[in-house]
Amino acid sequence: MIAGLVDTQARDECSTGTGVVVDATGITGEVAGYSGEQLSNAAAIVNAGAALGLSQRDQTIGVMTAMGESGLRVLDYGDVAGPDSRGLFQQRDNGAWGSLADRMDPTRSATNFFRVLADVEGRDQLAPTRVANRVQRNADPDHYTRWWDPAVEVVAALAAAGSSGTATAPPATLDPADPRVPPGIAPDVVPAAAAVGTAACGDPSAAVSAGAISTDGWTAPAGGPFTSTYGMRTNPVTGIYKLHGGIDLAPGCESPIYAAAAGTVVRAGAAASYGNLMIIDHGNGATTYYAHMHADDLLVGVGQQVAAGAQIARVGTAGNSTGCHLHFEVRINGARTDPRPFLKKRGVDIGPLI
Repeated sequence: MIAGLVDTQARDECSTGTGVVVDATGITGEVAGYSGEQLSNAAAIVNAGAALGLSQRDQTIGVMTAMGESGLRVLDYGDVAGPDSRGLFQQRDNGAWGSLADRMDPTRSATNFFRVLADVEGRDQLAPTRVANRVQRNADPDHYTRWWDPAVEVVAALAAAGSSGTATAPPATLDPADPRVPPGIAPDVVPAAAAVGTAACGDPSAAVSAGAISTDGWTAPAGGPFTSTYGMRTNPVTGIYKLHGGIDLAPGCESPIYAAAAGTVVRAGAAASYGNLMIIDHGNGATTYYAHMHADDLLVGVGQQVAAGAQIARVGTAGNSTGCHLHFEVRINGARTDPRPFLKKRGVDIGPLI
């Protein structure tokens, strides 16, 4: 098992319950250029995903798609390519997305979007825009790329604002004859979130996927492979034998970096050999360090509260680095500790060194 990743089947099963339930009422002003009704619609999308037991990544893909389709507004008009398109997701009047009332309802339209998304094979290995494209079937598979970062910011802000929202999607099973069930999706295969449980999900010692939250509220900060351990070594850049005060994970350039647990960002910016450094304070003396991102790959700032598993940055190779990777540290009252056993005690198994 590589760097906290479980096999595809276990990962898909463990995505149940890893999403967030949010409430937009605690946010005033703008987030990534969106405000008011737009943030309320984003919250409805996120909570529809939560009700179906989907992950925060899935929820963010839903918000990203609605940004790209409607600017997070319930549009009562289409466009040249789809004059019959309506709602947050510009869903067509083709029988796949229900009645006009369904398509104009944020929760129902998001639920139907997520029902199709849940059937996208290997979606966790696909770029978010490609996942959205497989649901929407639009002409350009990269259309949604530019809305990913704003969607990450909006979902993180909603999560940080509070979790007093309600997962308000309709029941997880529908009558097979219900015309609102998108074609090709078995209406009885999406279980209610509370009904799903597997050994991998329920065992706190089992590995969890990056971004998926253990029962203790922690997650792997990035995907794998796991390429360097904590301990004394010869630095590959300087040639000096010294302590490597963290672990290295190398999922690839621009891959997501997640908050290892809920906390407050206390540093985000340039830091000598780290290139750029983000520090999150989790309380009780515990802080986590994330390094080697490029400046434009820092997605949250100082003072911002982040939820466990929220994307906070993208993997880079700034500073003393020989290639794209995340250098991740855990410090207790300022003293470095080996992140691997620390995380394992909290339900996150990084896996073997590759």
